[in-house]
Amino acid sequence: MNVSDLGISGPKGQPLPRPPFLKRFFDSVLISVAIYAIIVGLIAYGSFVGAQSMGYNWQWYRVPQFLYRNTEIGFEWGQIPIGLVATIKLSVISFLLATAIGLLIALLRLSGLVIGSAVAVGFLELIRNIPLLVLLYLFYYVLGPIFGFDRYTASILTLAVFHSALISEIFRAGINAVHTGQWEAAKSIGMSPFQAYRYIILPQSVRFMLPPMTGEVVHLIKSSAIVSVIAVAELTTFGRNIISDTYMSFEIWFTIALVYLVVTLILSIGVSHLEKKYAVDQQN
Repeated sequence: MNVSDLGISGPKGQPLPRPPFLKRFFDSVLISVAIYAIIVGLIAYGSFVGAQSMGYNWQWYRVPQFLYRNTEIGFEWGQIPIGLVATIKLSVISFLLATAIGLLIALLRLSGLVIGSAVAVGFLELIRNIPLLVLLYLFYYVLGPIFGFDRYTASILTLAVFHSALISEIFRAGINAVHTGQWEAAKSIGMSPFQAYRYIILPQSVRFMLPPMTGEVVHLIKSSAIVSVIAVAELTTFGRNIISDTYMSFEIWFTIALVYLVVTLILSIGVSHLEKKYAVDQQN
């Protein structure tokens, strides 16, 4: 039985005020897309005018040959897709290693052990306060000759160690976001700390870690371009080689920027769908 069945009208509050016109105007999807298109158009127009004032000769018609080629033996990928594959391979290996190191550091910091916490905090403070380029030089020019690292191994270790410090904080925040009652429930059924982490805590913390972890993956893919300074074969290195041969600076850099943008957008969209699916599973 509701209040209306008894003939009693419940209290009614004042209707919420409508947002200001300007806020509704700029919040509309159509206006947001139009503003974005205008900004992109202005950037493109400014680049075109600046290049024209420099007497730059645009050669966009030559760009497709660096994407694909039809040769006598058939279809072949160009240098830019080959560089993209190398970048993705480098990023995946680095991310997997960074995830393993980051999880270890996070568990050490949450272990409650004085030595473990001290090692974790010292590692985080050291890595977070060293620029990525300096860290790359340390691994390649200092540690490389000592331990026999080649440039590819040094690149992977640099990216993995640098991003592991950031990933460890994501793990720590995700683990702390799980309700403490889950720990008590795990202990009450006789689970060891390792079993509690494996079967209860980490699976539940995934939904908290997905958004920041996605951002970290995107960050790592973009950071991988820095290894071009030691001539590791990846997308940016291929772009620099093409420019040194053709002098097509604007066309190649715009194309490579677009490739990075497409890759990161696909990754973000894919993980957002995964996040929604995981949220539905959590409700079930």
